[in-house]
Amino acid sequence: MRRLLVAIAVCVSATGVLAQSNRIDVVAPFAPELASYGVSAIGVRTLHATDRNRVDVLKTTEGGPTARYDRTFTLEVWYPATLAPGVRPGGDYVGVVTRDPAVTATLHGQAVRDAAIATAGGAFPLVIVSHGYPGNRFLMSHLCENLASKGFVVVSIDHPESTYDDQQAFASTLYNRPFDQLFVLNELARLGAAGSGSFLAGRVDVTRTGLVGYSMGGYGLVNVLGGGYSEASITAANAPPNHLLAQRAASNPDYRKTMDPRIRAAIAVAPWGMQNGFWDAEGLKGITTPVLFVAGSADSVAGYERGTRAVYEDAVNAERYLLTFVNANHNAGAPIPAPAETYRYSAAQKSYPFVHYADAVWDSVRMNNILDHFATAWFEWWLNGQHDRTAYFQPAPDGALKGFQPRTAVGLKLEHASPR
Repeated sequence: MRRLLVAIAVCVSATGVLAQSNRIDVVAPFAPELASYGVSAIGVRTLHATDRNRVDVLKTTEGGPTARYDRTFTLEVWYPATLAPGVRPGGDYVGVVTRDPAVTATLHGQAVRDAAIATAGGAFPLVIVSHGYPGNRFLMSHLCENLASKGFVVVSIDHPESTYDDQQAFASTLYNRPFDQLFVLNELARLGAAGSGSFLAGRVDVTRTGLVGYSMGGYGLVNVLGGGYSEASITAANAPPNHLLAQRAASNPDYRKTMDPRIRAAIAVAPWGMQNGFWDAEGLKGITTPVLFVAGSADSVAGYERGTRAVYEDAVNAERYLLTFVNANHNAGAPIPAPAETYRYSAAQKSYPFVHYADAVWDSVRMNNILDHFATAWFEWWLNGQHDRTAYFQPAPDGALKGFQPRTAVGLKLEHASPR
């Protein structure tokens, strides 16, 4: 009994140290095979980009003229790097704003700030990452670093009016998400073009693009892929004024012209909107891009049966999979482990910001490792043409999954549906 109590104390102590370390790069001993970092060193840079003359939802009033403004983005870009002699992998993300905007954190990972991009081989495929409402570009940084170590350029967006420190009315997020994602794709195409003067010139192949969207990022992703908004959503509560959502509604023939063939695959984590009527079965037929849906079966924000699962079932013209974290809530795999600074009660938030990142049932590191594993297999399959990765998406009757150690896929459910 004494030895058992000592062992428990050691485990609790180790877990506490891990939780307080603010590391985004932890790969646990029980992690599935493809969760480990790849062979490439990682670089990271911060870029800024402006979309000129965008609709300004916040300054447009019902029945009035449509206001316009320049919408400026902060982007974090991770990429395979060549490190200078004597430089070791690793670096800090300083001053990262948390769910309580008054509190910042320092995160620790593998990327080296402003390292030279690797020049060996061809151009790298692109993955665009879109956070929830509110969130920021570091919310899924565990995934960004992990994919960059495996040969992807990964760009994560700070969505204006939707981040922790500039959160505005929900109508802005409802309107802007798909436009933001498509703008960033076009901006990376511009930067990746030969002679652009960017460090990305000739090093990113946007014809092989993947999207990752979490919560409201998933909402935008579904629309970008062809899930046109329903008629009911155009006049729903909190909807943008002047029927602005009609621009990307399933009933609008011009909407179909915006489908972008450069987007080859996507991962939608707990996409918001279905349970609130923003899509219907007819509108979701427009999705033909392969999608991996990820959700918690107890998701009380985006919904599960009437939320993510319903989108998965109704996207009948897409090759699609559904990975379910049984009994997880909304934070299924996407958010980094809660920074130590969020463990303190926030009077401004009237809560512990910790809960914005964590789950009551699942360990965050374990969920991150599982998402990193499946994202690696998914994008190596659809963006790189590594067809052997299909084996990681073949559910076995006994619940076993390729790449998982015995009995470590407990709590996961993987399903598949072919295009109709």
